[in-house]
Amino acid sequence: MENETESNNSETRDIVGSLQKGLGVLEILANAPDGMTLTEVATEAGLTRAGARRLLLTLVASGYARQEERRFLLSARLLGLARTWMGGAALWHYAEPIMRRISETLGESCSAAVLEGEEVVYVARVAGRRIVSVALNVGTRLPAYCTSMGRILLSDLDASELTRFLAQAAISAKTERTMTDRTQITKAVMQAGTRGYAIVDQELELGLRSIAVPIRDKTGRITAALNVSTQSARFTCTEMEQTILPLLQAGAREIEDFLALQ
Repeated sequence: MENETESNNSETRDIVGSLQKGLGVLEILANAPDGMTLTEVATEAGLTRAGARRLLLTLVASGYARQEERRFLLSARLLGLARTWMGGAALWHYAEPIMRRISETLGESCSAAVLEGEEVVYVARVAGRRIVSVALNVGTRLPAYCTSMGRILLSDLDASELTRFLAQAAISAKTERTMTDRTQITKAVMQAGTRGYAIVDQELELGLRSIAVPIRDKTGRITAALNVSTQSARFTCTEMEQTILPLLQAGAREIEDFLALQ
């Protein structure tokens, strides 16, 4: 009996209480896609406001959460951990055959990405037969403001969030065609949201065009973007709308059917 008590005491001493509380806060935020205030987190976690504040700011500093005015939300960084643990996230494992079908039909690359800070992060990619000079792989990061997937993902922000994002973003010309005026970028993002797709014409690299559509979760929020990139000599923007867009939209709907079951 004494040995059992000593063992229990030893196990208790080995537990890091602050880490345990921090993981609890992660779970709470995971169930609040619209974010929570400091007071709400403290109440839900049974913590003091000061204790909850330290844990939340630590998560923000570590990149696992972000703060938008008074609300705290999880960041996409956890997706990388989940992908490593699962050996490839179930969603993108499911999506790969859909993306491969699109790629093989067009002979072009098909990719998916999520928003992380000022950048899009590639979470899945099927390379096409034709080579483009930009080297893109899972984990690649590109600026959100001048990419088709970035503009689709930004279109899910409300007006104040988008204004704040663009005010803080580092914006520079990647090519002579790059849109750098924040007012113009805002209009392009809003147009992408209204249309349900975005086309970026040689703003990231001369000779490279891309078109993207949203992938929405069961709440209707944009959780990722799906795109096809091609050489400008292969497709005009109008041809992309006529030929590529319907395939992307159909593929996005299939992926959304999977999300609806989660």
